[in-house]
Parts: sequence; C-alpha cells; structure tokens
Amino acid sequence: MLSEMKLSFEEMWEKIIACDSAYDGMFYTAVKTTKIYCRPSCRSRKPKKINVEFYRYMSEAEEAGFRACKRCQPDSELSPQMVLVKNVSSFLIEHFKERVKLQDIAHHIGVSPFYMERVYKKETGETPNEYLEKVRIDKAAFLLRHTSKTNLEICFEAGYHSPSNFYKVFRRLKGCTPSEYRKYKHEEKAR
Repeated sequence: MLSEMKLSFEEMWEKIIACDSAYDGMFYTAVKTTKIYCRPSCRSRKPKKINVEFYRYMSEAEEAGFRACKRCQPDSELSPQMVLVKNVSSFLIEHFKERVKLQDIAHHIGVSPFYMERVYKKETGETPNEYLEKVRIDKAAFLLRHTSKTNLEICFEAGYHSPSNFYKVFRRLKGCTPSEYRKYKHEEKAR
C-alpha cells in the first residue's frame, strides 16, 4: 500500500470526497466491496470509508486484485475530462476558419453543449470560444509577422467574418492593433 506517501488516510479520504484532480496519479483509491480502483477525482458514488484502501501505484492495486474503474479510467494516461478537452481543442484548431457553434463541437465530440463547455472551462480555465479566439489571433499574429497580406485579408484568413470583431479581439488579446503589432515585430526583427 502506501509506503512513502506523506498523506494520512484522512487526508486522502478528504481528497476523494472533494474529487480533487490535483492528486490524480499521486495515489489510487481501491474499494474492497467492488474490487475497483479509481483516481482521487473520480465522480462515481463515494464508498463507505471502511471499504476503502489507498495505493501509491496502480500496479499495487492491480496486484491486490483490483481492476480499473470504467468511469475515471485511471489506467489511461489522460482522464476522460482531459480527453474531451483535447478533442475539443483539436476540433477548434482544425475548424478555426469556420463559423463554429458550441452545438457543432458538442455534436462532433458526442456530448451535450452544456456538459462540454462546463468540463472544458473547469479543466482549462477558459471556454471553447475563448480558446478559439486565441487560435485565430495566434494565426493572425503569425501572418502579420511572416506575410505582406493586408489586415483585411488576414482577418478573413484567421477565420473572422467581421473586421470590427477581429480588431476588437486582437486589441484585447495582444494589447495593440494589428498594424501596430506588425510594425513592432518588424522593428524588433531589424534590431
């Protein structure tokens, strides 16, 4: 079980009750009655305290006869929530030029829009739309640095359908207009 772990049974119990994902991978919760082990962040119904054992490593839990939880999937590298985040981010990067709605992303991922946005924001600290804005502005910044296209061409190339929105978002995220950004980057390169 837990040989070198500095957390007491009570501390680990508190972490699983709170579903604290910061402790994922640091220890595993095994339930004696179901013979299943989970991540500390597992959202499954919490067992009785007397039926719980903690293990430092997955291999220890498996050697003791426990199998991985199908809900939190502790035996996979990424939690199911991070897999969702990765899938959403990939979809946004691939479709940044299109008019993307939450419904479209959720349909592609296979979950409800509300659930997807809630999980994405909880895991990344931003909504899918905020991430999409960053992707588009990063693309625009790259084009401003490396091409001689006009700001309007870059606006449409980066996936914006409205120049006013492009300028507003660019200023908010980069702290300057696209023209100021291009001028500053060219001056920086010349130094």
